[in-house]
Amino acid sequence: MTVAHTRIYWLHALTPLHVGTGQGTGFIDLPIMREKTTRWPLVPGSSVKGVLADSYQASTENRGTDHWLAAAFGRSDNGDKDKDNAGSLVFTDARMVCLSVRSLFGTFAWVASPLALERFRRDLTAAGITVSPQYCPIQSGNIHLPNETMSSLNADGKAYLEDLDFAVVNCDCARQWAGKLAEWVFPGDLIWQGLFKQRFAILPDSSFDYLCEMGTEVNARIRIDDKKKIVEQGALWYEESLPAESILAGLVWCDRVFSSDKDITEKKLLDKYCSGKRDDLQIGGKATVGKGRVRCLFTPEV
Repeated sequence: MTVAHTRIYWLHALTPLHVGTGQGTGFIDLPIMREKTTRWPLVPGSSVKGVLADSYQASTENRGTDHWLAAAFGRSDNGDKDKDNAGSLVFTDARMVCLSVRSLFGTFAWVASPLALERFRRDLTAAGITVSPQYCPIQSGNIHLPNETMSSLNADGKAYLEDLDFAVVNCDCARQWAGKLAEWVFPGDLIWQGLFKQRFAILPDSSFDYLCEMGTEVNARIRIDDKKKIVEQGALWYEESLPAESILAGLVWCDRVFSSDKDITEKKLLDKYCSGKRDDLQIGGKATVGKGRVRCLFTPEV
């Protein structure tokens, strides 16, 4: 079902990305946010909308004087509730499309799974975008590559990702998805499109599940006592991050404008705040240690 005035937005992690859930219950003290059912990493739509609003300087004061900011991101006038309105832009959570995984050959791979791609296809349909690649089941132990002779991951018919090894299968479905994803994530950049196609792969759902759980980045952090110059008591913790180069996608739409300004329309709001690309956004925690730098770009509705 196509939803009017809907676009795909992409998050491409340039550095490790930590959107946390607070205190963890396992050995990881600061885990990242995950979907309840799939356990795949995600970035909440509220985080994306908040960061985008901040990048447009949508402060409380500015929203009170700028009708466009107020319509897009909402406004709260503490003194007069009649002037309050919700934001017209609606962001879904950004979900996994391609996880970046360490590879013995080719340095790293962008891996997807049949289920991840089918869920993404559903979002594409909502945005009015039709893609030809169909569902492609994969046998356990196999990996589907766009072009085994051109792939950087292929080593004599085998591919080695983290501690897993797979038998290489040349796949037309993988070729079509690699071409489409490269075009959407790296528009106009032929170098990066080529690098993506050389490192794209589709894994069995079970292998993708495993890598989403075990293939994330986990770092030990400590705090040093200023006087003794040793680790303070209890000041050792482990924090998790989504690996750099991972790619997520979500939907953004505008089906109603909460503004009395008749010049503001759904399409104009999307064109103003949800078009092109942004290379300067920071999402999640640990910003002072370089985490969370992302490219955010939008694929317009057709």
